[in-house]
Amino acid sequence: MTETEMRRAFIDALVGVAPDIDPGSLGAEDHIQRDLGLDSMDVLNLVAALHDQLGIDIPEADYPQIATLALAVPYLQAAGASRQG
Repeated sequence: MTETEMRRAFIDALVGVAPDIDPGSLGAEDHIQRDLGLDSMDVLNLVAALHDQLGIDIPEADYPQIATLALAVPYLQAAGASRQG
């Protein structure tokens, strides 16, 4: 997936978990818990949605790597590439 496609996939999964988030106002550095207000169950639902959408397993130790859009996109691209390779 391209960076743009991965960005869209993350935003879609995030909005699916927290529909009150406006994707147009989402900043690259907005933290999903501190800035966007997701709780731990929302984070688990986000991880599950990303797995369903992308087929990528995200271990709990890697949750900080999806805490912002700027972190999540390269992490998911690398995880997706290693899954395919």
